[in-house]
Amino acid sequence: MMSRLRNKWLVGAALAALAVPASAETLREALVKAYATNPTLNAQRANVRAIDENVPIARASALPGVQLQSTYNENVVLPVTAFTAPARTSQTQASLTFPLYAGGAVKNSIAAAETRVEAGRASLRGTEADLFSAVVGAYMDVIRDEAIVALNRQNVKVLDVNLQASKDRFQVGDLTRTDVAQSDARLALAQSQLETAQSRLITSRESYVRLVGSPPATLETPPPLPNLPRDPDTAVAIALEENPTLLAAEKNRDATKFDIGVARATRLPKLDAVAAGSYTNYFGTLGGFGTGLNPPQYDRSAQLGLRLTLPLYQGGGPTARVRQAQARRSQALEQVTETERAIIAQARSAYAVWRSSLEVIQSAQVAVSANALALEGVKAENSVGNRTILEILNAEQELLNSKVTLVTAQRDAYVAGFALLAAMGHAEAKDLGLDGGPLYDPVANYKRVRNTIWDWGNDPAPAAVSTSTAQTPAQNADVTRIPDVPVDSNAPNPAGVTPRQK
Repeated sequence: MMSRLRNKWLVGAALAALAVPASAETLREALVKAYATNPTLNAQRANVRAIDENVPIARASALPGVQLQSTYNENVVLPVTAFTAPARTSQTQASLTFPLYAGGAVKNSIAAAETRVEAGRASLRGTEADLFSAVVGAYMDVIRDEAIVALNRQNVKVLDVNLQASKDRFQVGDLTRTDVAQSDARLALAQSQLETAQSRLITSRESYVRLVGSPPATLETPPPLPNLPRDPDTAVAIALEENPTLLAAEKNRDATKFDIGVARATRLPKLDAVAAGSYTNYFGTLGGFGTGLNPPQYDRSAQLGLRLTLPLYQGGGPTARVRQAQARRSQALEQVTETERAIIAQARSAYAVWRSSLEVIQSAQVAVSANALALEGVKAENSVGNRTILEILNAEQELLNSKVTLVTAQRDAYVAGFALLAAMGHAEAKDLGLDGGPLYDPVANYKRVRNTIWDWGNDPAPAAVSTSTAQTPAQNADVTRIPDVPVDSNAPNPAGVTPRQK
């Protein structure tokens, strides 16, 4: 299914790219920008890299530990009864400790760390899907609000012409002052609606900048969404299998089982192999016994052995840690259920909004066509005295409302359809086939660090990857194109399928 989704997305995007001007910006380009420069996504990638390091940290407890200590002492006051006391001493000690048995703590720590690495990758997938859903929402918000602003500007122009015509007809006695007042009031209302629409457009464009990192250019209609489910049960079934947020919760739940084993190991015996050696130099200051024989001015020793640590009583600490780990597991179990509920609700609600929006699109297309015809009829009847100015104004308002309803429904259908794909786990970079460069591979970093045993390695100094928007100019409500609002109920739309499809 993922391959079919990717192929259809690529085909749709290619067709859309061929049909638009070179200066236009497509949804794919917006997603590529966000994928490369969004700080939320880059921060989550860094978090996954940090989680990767827990594996070599846990494995370090199973590897030998080597220590070297060196001291130098000047004995400024010598004991009066110690005839052999040296005036100065230098001692170097080396020890090697190799863990043989730790009650299963190391094994369980490594298993927990590796499981949480898998959870981190799933969380990264969820972050990708959330980001792309937000970008799609912002992209469609800009398209919708640009259309609404353009429609309202057209409406203001029409009402302004109507007002001037009403004033002219009043001057010749064809209309009353009431007709002029009605036209004036409707123009003032339209101007206030335009101001509201312009503020919403600015807000949508600023949200786009926040997510994508650059201002929106001329945004083209996105390609149709492929492989949308035919019923909510199918969507839920796929979501329960492939939703990354749910997979992350399940991996975190599995890791808590190993945490209990780590806690239980604190009350079990530990066995270490130990090798130690020391060298002491007295620098010729070690005294003798008056016999004329000078004792050696150095000393050395070496030991090999086993060290058994058997905890007998620790004040109840191990039991508390076990109970705490068990409580954490109970919490993780409940969080899986909570996430599952949320995923089911998300899939079902997104499906419902998507389907209802498709129905609204079809109804709104019919309404736009009918209201356009009605407006022409009312104008014609007004010219022969059968309709009033107020009826013309009402017809114009109804036509505007139906067009706004249509463009809003088209936005809602597309955003809900993408949210449905996200709930099903099919809205990530690998599913969308983004071609803005190589995709980020979290496994590569894990393979790089998992077997690291050298204490002096490090990565380059951290630097911000995401782009700043501090120099981005404030957005405005300028609209450079007039929206094409289709009135044909059979006109294609990017929401996926037609409302009649079952």
